[in-house]
Amino acid sequence: MTLDRLDGSSWQERREEVETAVAQTARDLSRLAAERATRTAAVMRPDMTRYERFADRFPFAETADQLRAIMAVQGDLQSGHPMDRLIVGDVGYGKTEVALRAAAMAVFSGKQVALAAPTTVLVRQHLETFRRRFKGLGVNVAGLSRLSTTAERTAVKAGLADGSIDIVIGTSAIGGKGVAYADLGLVIIDEEQRFGVAEKKKLAALGTDHVLTLSATPIPRTLQAALVGLQQLTVIATPPDRRQPIRTTVEPFDEARVRAALLRERSRGGQSFVVVPRIEDIDPLADRLRRLVPELHTVLAHGKIPAAELDETMVRFADGEGDVLLATNIIEAGLDVPRANTMLVWRADMFGLSQLHQLRGRVGRGSRRGHILLLTDPEAQVAPRTLSRLKTLSAMDRLGAGFAISARDLDMRGAGDLLGEEQAGHAKLIGVDLYRHLLEKAIARARGEQADDWNPELNLGVEGRLPPEWVAEDDLRLTLYARLSRLLISQALKRSNVSLWTASARCPKMPAGC
Repeated sequence: MTLDRLDGSSWQERREEVETAVAQTARDLSRLAAERATRTAAVMRPDMTRYERFADRFPFAETADQLRAIMAVQGDLQSGHPMDRLIVGDVGYGKTEVALRAAAMAVFSGKQVALAAPTTVLVRQHLETFRRRFKGLGVNVAGLSRLSTTAERTAVKAGLADGSIDIVIGTSAIGGKGVAYADLGLVIIDEEQRFGVAEKKKLAALGTDHVLTLSATPIPRTLQAALVGLQQLTVIATPPDRRQPIRTTVEPFDEARVRAALLRERSRGGQSFVVVPRIEDIDPLADRLRRLVPELHTVLAHGKIPAAELDETMVRFADGEGDVLLATNIIEAGLDVPRANTMLVWRADMFGLSQLHQLRGRVGRGSRRGHILLLTDPEAQVAPRTLSRLKTLSAMDRLGAGFAISARDLDMRGAGDLLGEEQAGHAKLIGVDLYRHLLEKAIARARGEQADDWNPELNLGVEGRLPPEWVAEDDLRLTLYARLSRLLISQALKRSNVSLWTASARCPKMPAGC
């Protein structure tokens, strides 16, 4: 990208080009909003006796934000209009309970529910949770993923088609070929940042008007869509009881430091994660760990291990088998290991901001404080921008920082496409803040509302005056002020081709006698 000169016309031309495109986008958004306002959706009127029995099974007290999210979703499902709500909350903040309550509303209203998760491990975890909560309430919960056998897939597809299966939980396979629903009422997309745009559109278009999206760190495009009103947005920022912030440090790889961190975690009865960016990094680091901490049992997990074996390995580790899990970012979502309170991320500069925050959420899920070390290669030069990204995560180690990190990611990466391809380039061209300002102003105009504009005020912290120690005489100092004023006006008029005499005639109070 090239810089624009202040006295040139390139910036103004660029802004006018963007404003034209943004105005078209605003018209499209307004038309989309008008269409949505006229659309109707199934009103969820559940059997409240069964629903209350289900809600009473929640073993914890709802946090304030969690309860607010549950009520917002209930209101959407009972409104008679399509729901498209994004729930943002850190790992372990109770998004799953919001999804469970939404599913109960739909199922007890006679509708089917489809929940999509990005990994088979998370699918398995959700299956166990949903089956346990709905046990004895006459709700049939089934799974559908690559781990399902041919016979199981055939049976699940038949059950969804004839309505005998109420809730299906799976990977993107729940929207695959040959899957049909008798009466689908709600689609839930968990960990939306792990799905592609096309996948999410396909899942949202399965035949229902109600869509609930969950994420700890939504991708910039999703967050921007929520901020401009394409989706409803609810943030769960209240931490669970006894949850402590996860200590985050950025430092070069040091063998003594790594050994001390892993042994300290084992000494307090915990487990550790060591995460690498690529599968080819697994074996070299495994050899290094065996040399550094031979007394610890290290377990490996990565995408080249057969799916069934990988799933079992991660589940066994969660049950306490092994001291260290050396893995790729495959553990980013769905692995709940309450005893794991230490994580080391090798070559952290190769991960994205939201990825690192998701990984950080894997530790410190109990009452003990977690610690994550973001390790860089001491022999490699880390780009200043990348180092800034890592330090952003280190600085934002407070509870509930997921939304702030996503907003920071939005500022750094841009929003991407909302409705068309060109918008990503425009957002990158003029910056996210200005793009959002222009879009909000254009939407207001498209709706026929008054569009407020703003002009920046620059406070440079510099006094615009001639100090007495430069010019001691008051009369001379005033004369110099007048000459400077006349000179500035003259320069401005030259650019607009207006003569000084004409300007003087129009403005009799112009400084004279200089």
